[in-house]
Amino acid sequence: MKFTMKHMNINVADIDKSVAFYRDALGLAEVNRFESPGFTIVFMGGGESGFRLELTKLKTRAEPYDLSDNEIHLAFGVADHAAAKAKHQAMGCVCYENPMMGIYFIEDPDGYWSEILPEMPG
Repeated sequence: MKFTMKHMNINVADIDKSVAFYRDALGLAEVNRFESPGFTIVFMGGGESGFRLELTKLKTRAEPYDLSDNEIHLAFGVADHAAAKAKHQAMGCVCYENPMMGIYFIEDPDGYWSEILPEMPG
């Protein structure tokens, strides 16, 4: 039996701010939006994998989300790692670097982390 990952959801405080962050920082595009009286869902996508990041804004929630130790993160590979890092440093969103592993993390407006790693051939 084979499973294919389709999407991951994160809840956000400001849907427009989050859409802009994932567009500007990672090149994701809005591929679908669903509005209801209680929530807004935006699917962001890009690349060849078909994977989608689902951003959900609960309209009745005003307080920020408690991410606790923030042990869960997304991971994105990029061919030009140095250029991506320079871009993210200019944006001020690099929150952690691990030079020994050749990776770094960026933080979105809600405090979620994304790992940025070099694409590996093959």
